[in-house]
This record gives sequence, C-alpha cells and structure tokens, in this order.
Amino acid sequence: MKELVGSPGTKTGLILRLGQCAFATASIAVMVSASNFSNFTAFCYLIASMGLQVLWSFGLACLDVHALRIKRDLQSPVLVSLFVVGDWVTATLSLAAACSSAGIVVLYSKDLGFCKLNYYPCGKYELSVTFAFLTWFLIAVSSHLMFWILASI
Repeated sequence: MKELVGSPGTKTGLILRLGQCAFATASIAVMVSASNFSNFTAFCYLIASMGLQVLWSFGLACLDVHALRIKRDLQSPVLVSLFVVGDWVTATLSLAAACSSAGIVVLYSKDLGFCKLNYYPCGKYELSVTFAFLTWFLIAVSSHLMFWILASI
C-alpha cells in the first residue's frame, strides 16, 4: 500500500500531530493570559475543546514516536477507524469552539466597540481564536487523510 503524507506512524504524521498540539496549547495559553475570559461561555468552551485536542494529539504523537522507534505499521483497520472517529469528533468540537469564540470577538470588537475603550483584551482573544482555527485546519487535514486511508485499507 502507498504511504500517504501524514499517515500514522510516519515522521510527517508525527509533525502533523505535534503541530495540532502546539497550536492548541498556544490557543489555551493566550486565552488564559487574557483577563475576563471566564466571563464568556464560548471562551471557556474554546479552552475545553483545545484541551481535549491537546490530549488527543499528544497521545497520537506518542503513538507515532513509538511506531517510528519499533518500525511498526499503524494502518490496521481497527486503529485507523479509531483515528477517524477521534479526529472527526475533535475537529467538530474545535471548529464549533473556534467559530463561537470568533463570533464573540467580532461582536465585542466590531459591533459594540468595547475594544476601542480597552475594556477587553481583544487582541489576545483574536490571537487565541486564530490559533484555534489553525489547530482546526490541521485536524481537518488529519481527519481527511485518515478517512482516505480507511477507505484504501
């Protein structure tokens, strides 16, 4: 079987998972460093969703490292099915969290003008949401790839 870029148990798969983990961690760190984030349910949901993404991506990155060390193929139907479901669930949660948080940021920065008054740290909110969308993009790539691998097994 042809090995796809980003397949589980490969160096590119490891890089993809580490990228997901890094952007999700950055999103959490920036949001937590902003004041008053806990007043908004969408921002709390973003932190919870990105936290789940960090755990999922870090776990799969560790699995990739293990597979690379022992030179084991991770493309069994059962494992890839698990990866597909996990990636789709985390992708859906991450997109929902990023979109809802982006909606709050747009509301407060553009519509209500609270950012002009320096009432909220909107720059940090925007940066955190940007990291969340970057995380989602990498998850979308991963879930699409896992679906194609599952279809080819």
